[in-house]
Amino acid sequence: MPTYEQEFEYLRPFIDRATRLFVFPKKIDLRGAENFVREGPNVIIGNHSGSYKDVAVLLRTAPRMIYFTANRMIFDRESASELVRTHLHRHMGKFGGFVHFILKPFYAFMVSFISGHIARVGSIPVDLYGSRRASVLACQDYLRQGRAVIALQGRGRVVPSDPHPYVAGFRRGVSIMAYNLYKESGLDVPVTPLAIFGTHIMWGVPATIKVNVGPPLHIRDHWTGEEVSTVEAFRAALERTVAGLFRESLSW
Repeated sequence: MPTYEQEFEYLRPFIDRATRLFVFPKKIDLRGAENFVREGPNVIIGNHSGSYKDVAVLLRTAPRMIYFTANRMIFDRESASELVRTHLHRHMGKFGGFVHFILKPFYAFMVSFISGHIARVGSIPVDLYGSRRASVLACQDYLRQGRAVIALQGRGRVVPSDPHPYVAGFRRGVSIMAYNLYKESGLDVPVTPLAIFGTHIMWGVPATIKVNVGPPLHIRDHWTGEEVSTVEAFRAALERTVAGLFRESLSW
């Protein structure tokens, strides 16, 4: 049976074409690329306001194979199709239904391909409305194997009512993983913060997508000796750092 890495290499030509299409006709302005961790365990954490375009940008900019956590609905063809319809309606209203009807063959192909292959390249399903314990444990296992895991924070869209519409409040999952691995195995996983701006702009509209990557953070620098306070201190530091990177990118 092929490994995740072998499956990814087999799909790489298609992934390259698909990600180009997903961000078309936007260009990507990447800064701080030297801060990416190129080997060994790593978590990449960032804001998530551009739905599938965020994923495409990371696949085009990360210098190594990366493993995504993803809404478990994407792993099922019917559920993934419903997500597409909901996304179009949210961004385009009633016109979204017309767009879906016109481009139905394209969306059907993409949904079928993605839902059929997302598990084969090692993506980790996450229950957005229930317990995330299983996905946290799966991520920890990947990190022990020296892999790079993506943990985007947010709903995949801009939420105007939020205090920070583009950088949602971070969950504790990444901090918990880092705490567990450091306490149980002495593994201090570098967590790379990054901010993305521009992916929220509708597909087909020219724009510049800004990606600002910061130096990795380590939980040892926020260790208090007690779990709850350590996890919260690291979570807050990650959120604060990504928000700062986001604000910095606005001045480019």
